[in-house]
Amino acid sequence: MAVSLAHEAALWDAGATVVAGIDEVGRGALAGPVTVGVCAVARCDAWPEGLADSKELTPARRLRMADALAGFGAARAVAHASPAEIDALGIVGALRLAGTRALAAIAAEGVRVDAVLLDGKHDWLTPPPATLFGDLDAPDPASASALQEPAVPTPPVTMVIKGDTLCASIAAGSVLAKVERDGLMAEAHERHPEFGWAGNKGYGAAAHLDAIRLLGPTDEHRRSWSLPERT
Repeated sequence: MAVSLAHEAALWDAGATVVAGIDEVGRGALAGPVTVGVCAVARCDAWPEGLADSKELTPARRLRMADALAGFGAARAVAHASPAEIDALGIVGALRLAGTRALAAIAAEGVRVDAVLLDGKHDWLTPPPATLFGDLDAPDPASASALQEPAVPTPPVTMVIKGDTLCASIAAGSVLAKVERDGLMAEAHERHPEFGWAGNKGYGAAAHLDAIRLLGPTDEHRRSWSLPERT
């Protein structure tokens, strides 16, 4: 299915000047960061030829598309939450942290985002409302992770199921996030080649699981997750 700007246009028509498409990469991995890509677009009617969900593109085509996206939209950003931050905040809190960091980078370029298109059916970007017992559930304020979230307001979020295959801005965010995270995992592979991260990108491939059993987890692993026991 080809992407379009139909969802973006609906928000432009409703009064938004800049719409940000957002997607994440690495949510289900056992190692490495979770990464969020944002592409903020003002009203337009074209996008780079061949733009699609990052999973539909070969690695070579993703790299070429990432270069082509440098001229698409008003601003682009990619941000991460580390394995330690995932352990401290949980995956949803870490996704929100990475997404907020990416939006803060967009804002630092002087671009105001009026509305967000977020891939999927669960809004992990919007902070949950405060509750009477909210302080009891909050992360330890002494944790560095709890103190690193930028103070940037979250624009109104519209969820789009399979948005990375439908919305040009979300597809752009997915490509940017995938290329950057894959590069980070290739660098991590050089430090820990036994886990095969250049190929499996930190996901639970059989060889990766076997290496954890043999060697134990590294600082790149999400230690709060159900990793295999060392044998």
